[in-house]
Parts: sequence; C-alpha cells; structure tokens
Amino acid sequence: MVAKWRELADRLAEQIRSGEYAPGAQLPQIRDLVEAGEGSKSTVHQAYKALEAEGLVTSSRGHGTVVRPRTPLKRLGIARYDKAKWRDGDEVAFIADRVASGREYKRNEQTQTVSRVEASDVVAEGLRIPVGSEVYARARLVKEGTQPTHTLTSYYRPEHVEGTRIVDPTPGPAGRGGGYRVLYDAGYEIDHMREALFARVPTADEVKLLQLPSGEPVVELHRTTYTADGTVIEYAIGLHAASRFAWEYDFKVPDSAQDGKGQK
Repeated sequence: MVAKWRELADRLAEQIRSGEYAPGAQLPQIRDLVEAGEGSKSTVHQAYKALEAEGLVTSSRGHGTVVRPRTPLKRLGIARYDKAKWRDGDEVAFIADRVASGREYKRNEQTQTVSRVEASDVVAEGLRIPVGSEVYARARLVKEGTQPTHTLTSYYRPEHVEGTRIVDPTPGPAGRGGGYRVLYDAGYEIDHMREALFARVPTADEVKLLQLPSGEPVVELHRTTYTADGTVIEYAIGLHAASRFAWEYDFKVPDSAQDGKGQK
C-alpha cells in the first residue's frame, strides 16, 4: 500500500511536470491542503519534503514552496571572458551568462563587500605570495531576481588594485566592463586563466546564503587569472548552486605534438 504522503507527492509532481504549476509558481500552503482533505499537516509536510528532495521545488521561510525553474542558467566557459565583452563593451561575466541564457538581469543583482584580509594558505598559493600577506578580498553575491545563484570572492594584491573601482563596495560590477576592465586600464591585461571545479556538500551557512533545497550540492570554482608574463592578477573562489547552472565549454582542441609543447 502506498503511503498517503507519497500519493500526494506523486500527484503534485505530475501537476508540476504537466505545467499546471509553472516554474516559479507557489504551491498551496500546507494548511490549505489540510483543509482540503489531502491529509494531516505531517502528511502534507512529508510530501513537500519529498518534492524538494527530488529537485522539483524549493522551500524557504517567507517564500513558501515554489516550483523550481526548469532551465538552468548557462554558465559559459571561455566565451564569458571574451575581451570584446568587457574591454570594448560592458558585458561582464555574470551578465554574459544571462545574455547567453536569454534571461533578464540588473547590474545591482551583484552585491559585494570589500575588505583587507590576511591571505590563507590557499589564497597565498594562488596569488604566489607569503601566507599571511595582506590582500584585498572582493566578495560578491549574485542573484537572479531574489534568488541567489552563486558567490564569487576575488583576491588581489593591494599594489594591483589600491585606489581603483575594484575596492569600491557599491552594488554592481566595478564600473563599465567590470573588474577586468579596471585591471586593463591599470596596465594589467588578462592573457590566460586556469579554472578548477569540484562538487561538494555545502555547509549550513552556505545552504542559508544560497537558499539551497535539502540535499543539493554546490560546485566550487577556483580561478587564477594571469597576464602574458605570468603575473597572477586575481585568484577567485566561487560557489554555485548545482541545479541553477549548466556549465558550457567551447574550445579549440590542442595538439601539443604539432605545437611543439605540452599543455596542462
């Protein structure tokens, strides 16, 4: 015999998949379903928790239980850093993702705090400086509407960014073209970068910050940005809600034998 909460969860899941409850729509309040005879408060709550675990809805205090968007944002790979976007235009990385996804955006959907901190082991290794050296940390929280999508904290050597718009905590990118344009204007043109990705279980604080549903993993990004002479001008650590992005890479396949050198 199928449990009553499972029957309710399956019926609601079918309504979501059929479009009766569209992406972004709020499901009925638990008390409303109880009053409609769908079961006890615990039955409805268990059904909603099952839908959340299956990735169909998200639940948060103040917002209730909402159907998840079906199409995740495209998180572009190489193309998001195209110099023509930020050097010649104003399409910074998170905006490039929104444009590629056909989604609306507002510049103030990126907020940040800026502080001078001591470099941890990881940051020091990334920036090639001694552990404990003072660095600038520019911590961003990016949202789509009211829902957080990811965080990104960039670390810089003070001599590269002191007095620039990068250390301005005003919401939105650091002026036209964002941080890379600021570095470019200061004489530090980005030439190449390295990204490392891995998935993990979020901490309790990260679940709260990104408003993650139960059981959802995060994708952690580590990005190192270099000038042509190998100077590291940014080391960044990002945290992305796994279901809110589809990662996309388009690149030329290397042939190290023909080039006469290997690539990592």
